[in-house]
Amino acid sequence: MGGAIIFLVTSLIAYAHAVDIKVIDKPELKIRLENNPLGGLNVVCDRKSISTVISVIGRTTGEIKDFVEDGDVVIQFGNDTTLRVSADEIAGDKAGHVLTITWEAPKTTRLEDCVNLGTSHWYGGPEQKRQYWPIERLVLQDYSYVTKEADNSAIAEPYWLNSDGIFYYFDKKVPLFIDQNYLEKNAACFIAEIKPPYSKKRERNDLVYAVGIFDDVRTAHEYAVERYLKKPTGIPDERMITYPIWSTWARYKRDVNHDVVLKFADEIVSNGFPNSQLEIDDLWEVCYGSQTVDETKFPDMKTTIDMLKAKDFRVTLWTHPFINKGCEPWYSEALEKGYLVPSEYNSVETSWWNDNETTTAYIDFTQPEARQWYANRLRNLQTLYGIDSFKFDGGESSWTPQIPQLRGDIMDQPGVITADYVRDVALFGPMVEVRTGYRTQDLPIFVRMIDKDSYWTFENGLPTLITTLLQMNMNGYPLVLPDMIGGNGYNEPPNKELFIRWLQANTFMPSMQFSYVPWDFDNETIAISKKYVSLHAQYAPAIIAACQRAVAAGAPVNPPVWWADPSDTAAHDIWDQYLLGEDILVAPVVEHSARERDVYLPKGTWREGEGTKIHQGGDWLRRYPAPLDTLPYFVRV
Repeated sequence: MGGAIIFLVTSLIAYAHAVDIKVIDKPELKIRLENNPLGGLNVVCDRKSISTVISVIGRTTGEIKDFVEDGDVVIQFGNDTTLRVSADEIAGDKAGHVLTITWEAPKTTRLEDCVNLGTSHWYGGPEQKRQYWPIERLVLQDYSYVTKEADNSAIAEPYWLNSDGIFYYFDKKVPLFIDQNYLEKNAACFIAEIKPPYSKKRERNDLVYAVGIFDDVRTAHEYAVERYLKKPTGIPDERMITYPIWSTWARYKRDVNHDVVLKFADEIVSNGFPNSQLEIDDLWEVCYGSQTVDETKFPDMKTTIDMLKAKDFRVTLWTHPFINKGCEPWYSEALEKGYLVPSEYNSVETSWWNDNETTTAYIDFTQPEARQWYANRLRNLQTLYGIDSFKFDGGESSWTPQIPQLRGDIMDQPGVITADYVRDVALFGPMVEVRTGYRTQDLPIFVRMIDKDSYWTFENGLPTLITTLLQMNMNGYPLVLPDMIGGNGYNEPPNKELFIRWLQANTFMPSMQFSYVPWDFDNETIAISKKYVSLHAQYAPAIIAACQRAVAAGAPVNPPVWWADPSDTAAHDIWDQYLLGEDILVAPVVEHSARERDVYLPKGTWREGEGTKIHQGGDWLRRYPAPLDTLPYFVRV
C-alpha cells in the first residue's frame, strides 16, 4: 500500500507566522508540524508507506500559539479558533491508527478541508439518483449533507472510505457541506458552515472528524463499523427475506380499493407465486395523514383483510409522517397540540412529493408526545383491522419547513428528525421498512432503496440497483430492501427484458418486491420469474446467515467484490457485480440486449451456480454466456 494521501485544509482562519516543530512518536506513527512554502503549516502523519499531509494555508491577524497538550498537537489562533490533532494507536487484529482533527471556531467562520482523491477508489458517501460506484466520479456542488429528497439522498452518512485503507468519519455536530469535483477536480472538500439548512442559533462552528489509517480497505471498514457506524441489533422478518413482497404501488398507484386488492391477490395465487405479504400502498386513507380508512374505497376494511389472510397473505399499509392542510379534524388537532414541526419563522407549512398542490405539515418526531400520538393511531388501525405492519415512507429532514425548530441539542439538527422518526417507527417490529436513515444502522429493520425508474441507464435505472446496494452496505446499512422489480414505471412500465434482468439482479439481495407482474408479459416471463423466486427461496438460509453475520460482526450482507480479497486492485472498481456474504458471487446482466458479459472472479475456487464447471479466481471470464433466462452466479468451493 503506497502513495500519498494529501489533505488541503483551508478556511478563513490560518496564520502567517512560523511555528516550532512538534512531534508525536507512537509505534509505526509519527506526527510533526512543519512550516510550508505557502506561509502556512503542514501536519504530517507517516505510517508505514502512507504519508498524510494536512496543509493549513491562508492569512489572518493575531497571535499564534502552538503547543503539545496531553500528547495532542494544538494550534491556537488569534481569532478564537483552535486546531487540535490527536492520534490513537489501534491494537489487535485490526491494527492501525486514528487521527482526530478538531477545528473549533466562531460561528461566522467557514472551515474547509479538501482531500485530493488521488488514484484511489472511494466508497460510502451519499445515496444518489445517479449512483456511481466507486464514488470518485460524483460531482457535488456546495452540497448540504443532510437527508433529503433531492438526488435520492435518503442515506447521507458522513463516511468516506478508500481502497488504500483510509476512512473519514464526521462528528454529528458538524454543519457539513460537500464540494466534490466542482471547485477542484479530483478533490472532495469537507466544509463546515452555519447556513441553511443548519440553524444560525448555533453558538460555534466545528469541523470534527476521524481519519482511520489501516493496512487495507476491509480492515479499515471493519474498524469503522465497530467504532463509528455500528451494526444491526437483529434481522428483519424471515418470511420477508424468503418470499416476495407484493405491492400495489407501481401497478395501481393511488387507484386502490377492495376489489383491486382482492383481484391482485387472486392473480398472485392463481399464477402459483408465494408471498411474504401484500402491501396496500398510497391513498387508502380519507386524506393524507388521517390514518383513517377511506370507506368509499374499503367499505369494510376488516373484511378485506380477513379475505386476504384467508388466501395466506399478511397485510401491511403504506404510511408517512405528513398531514395535509385541510385533512380535518386531524390537521387542526395536531396544530393545536403543537405536534407539527415549525420553522424558525413559526410556520408549520411545507410541501412533499405526493399531492404537491396541497400544503402539508411534518409531524415533530423530536417530541415524545407527538411520537406517541402518531403511534397510537397506527396501533388503533392494527387493532381494528388486523394490519400486520407498515411501510414507512418519507422521513428525510428536507421535508420540514425550513429552518426547522426541533427539540433537543441544536448541534444535532436537522438530522435528529430523521433519526427520531426512524427509531420510533422501528418499534413496530421486524416487518417494518423505512426508506431513510441517519446514524440508525443499529436498527433491525429493512431500509428500502428510494424509488427506481424503469430505465437501463444510470439515470436511476437498473445499474443503480447494484450500485445503491453497495453504497448502502458500505455505509453500514446491510439490511437493504431493493425497490420494485422493473422499477416504478414513472416514465413507462418496464418491458419484458428489463423486467427479467431486474429480477435476476435482485435474486441474491435480501428481499424481493413485485408490483409489476410476470403474467402481464407472457408464459416465458412467468416461467423465468418462478425460477428466480424459487432460487431466492433456496438461498434464503444463506441470506439469513449473512444478515446474522451483520448482527454479530457488522459484516455487509452484500459487499463489493473486493471484500473477498481487499488486496486485489482489479476488484476495487467493479460496480456491476456483488457478493452474498463471502462465498456467492453474482454478476447480473444490466446492459440492454446483452446475452453475455465479462465476469471477474476473486481469488479462490468457484463453481458455476447453474452447472458444475469449476473456475480458478483472480482473473476474468471473458464473454461469459448469459441468455435471457440465465443469471451468472458462482459459489466458492
